[in-house]
Parts: sequence; structure tokens; C-alpha cells
Amino acid sequence: MCGSLLVLTSCGGGARNDDGGGRLPPAPLGVTAAAGSATSVHVMWNRTSGDPEVARYEVYRGATRVERVPGAEHMADINRLAPSTTYVFTVRAVGTDGNSGPPSKQVRATTPTAVAADRTSPTRPGRPHGRAAGSRAAQLEWSPSSDDRGVSSYEIYQGTSKIHSVGGGQTATVVTGLRPGTDYSFTVRARDAADNVSPASDAVRLATAPGAADDRGTAPTAFRASTHREDGSYFLDLSWLPPRTDGVITEYRIHLDGHPVTSLVWGGAPPRGRATYSFYVGREAGVAHRVRIRAKLPDGTWGGLSAERTVTTGAQR
Repeated sequence: MCGSLLVLTSCGGGARNDDGGGRLPPAPLGVTAAAGSATSVHVMWNRTSGDPEVARYEVYRGATRVERVPGAEHMADINRLAPSTTYVFTVRAVGTDGNSGPPSKQVRATTPTAVAADRTSPTRPGRPHGRAAGSRAAQLEWSPSSDDRGVSSYEIYQGTSKIHSVGGGQTATVVTGLRPGTDYSFTVRARDAADNVSPASDAVRLATAPGAADDRGTAPTAFRASTHREDGSYFLDLSWLPPRTDGVITEYRIHLDGHPVTSLVWGGAPPRGRATYSFYVGREAGVAHRVRIRAKLPDGTWGGLSAERTVTTGAQR
């Protein structure tokens, strides 16, 4: 949600394909793995750049591929694991031509022991504080939570969006992939092996330093709006192209006549390319509506508003 915020890049192009099919994506760098609970591990890595372009990443547990994510994502939660078990993970980048690059270095994570009938949540993380680290990162720290069976992981939220995760023995982290010149509000939650989650910590509020393209490129583009009538009611039909971001966008907010009226959350994989959505606006013809849309970005903040369109129910297209 998570889109990923690890956006450090590996440099240069990949290795040459021995079959003569061009260059392969390089091995992902900065791979880490941390147990999130007794049955899950959170794997993260840095964005791979260069030639060729990365279409997706594949996460392997040993020799078995266990997860595939789009090239814009840089983290994955691996679930349905066994408690008290050490796992070895690697990540491969796959180019747009379908060729896989070499595996990353191996990383290990050990799931904690499962605890039967544990319904006690960890305590709230204490004394959170932080500071901006330039225009695109923030350093966060907090005091540890306590739990009768032990804390397995800490999760970092921006607003209501989980954007980062670290192991239960860690009480500091660097969150990357932020936007320049942007106000943020981070909270921390602790999770134990039985997936009990603590209350959120107090908020850490900070602003990243100004930089290039502070808010540009965060609005949906090619926004279109029309209406149709169905069973005596009128619906507003929207379509748009998502903004290009380092992560996947799963939530949008629709503004109607100057006010936010509804949120759209994709239940499955968000559509690639042009997205569409329809919603009910009433039964009366001849009513004009002004509509705009904005995306919730992978860093947990809201992007810019799209261009505004005006449509009238019952009007001829």
C-alpha cells in the first residue's frame, strides 16, 4: 500500500542476454525482508532503473515464485507462511519484453512463534518524532511498544495509508519516495505475531523541503465526463488516465459541484491505462454538474485535482 516508497535506484542498464534478445534488467538492490507476523513476511526493494524498462517484479521464496507485482510497486507481503520458520527470499525484475534479469541477493527472515488465543494488542508506540531529510525522505523514530508475547513489526502510516513496515526490533526508519514541498502526518502502529495491532501513535508532522516538480504531474489526465440514463435515473460516467507515480494508485476521490462526494477504491488490481467509473446523480433531467477527480498517491497524500468538466443530465452527447 501498499505502493512502495523505496525509490533509490540501481544504476545503469542490465546484463546482456546470452540469447541475443537485448539487455536484461539488473538485479534489484536494497532487498530487505522482515516478519510481519507468525505467518507473513514483508519484502521490500529499491526501484530498478535503466534499460530495459521493468514491467514487473517477481518475489521468490527459495526456488518458488510466490508473488508478482507491477513494475511501479517495490514491496510485497508474503502470507500463509509457517510460524517459527526461516525463509530465504530473492527478487527478480522482468522487462517489458518478458525477459527476467538475475536474482537479487538472498535475504532471510524468521517468522515468530505462533501464540494460541492471543487477543491482546501491543501498547501504543511512544514519543514519535522525526525530521525531513531533504525533499524526498523523512527520518522517523519512536519508543518501543510492549506486548505480552513480543512485537513482530512496526507499520508506518501517512494518514490512513500504510506506506512502510520494519521489524519489531527496530524503532527508527527512513521513509523515502516522498514529494518535495509537501506536508506529511505520520503515525506508527505495532503488530504482534497473532496479528493484533496497537492503537496509532501520536502524529509526527513535518514538511519536506521544496524541490523540482513539487505538485506537478500528480493529477489524473485526459479526464472525460458524460451522463447516461438507466431505469429512470441519471448516472455520471467518468474516465481518466492515472498520474505517473512510483507506486500503484488504488483510491480516488470524486469532487462534484465543488465538494468531495464519494471515494473510489479498487477492490482488485487497478486497471492499466484508462480507468472508468459511473455513479448515480439523480432522476431529474437538465441538471448541470461540475466534476473533478484526484488520486490518493502511494505516499498517502492526495494528488492534484484533474481538469474540471461540466455535464448536464439528459443532454445530447
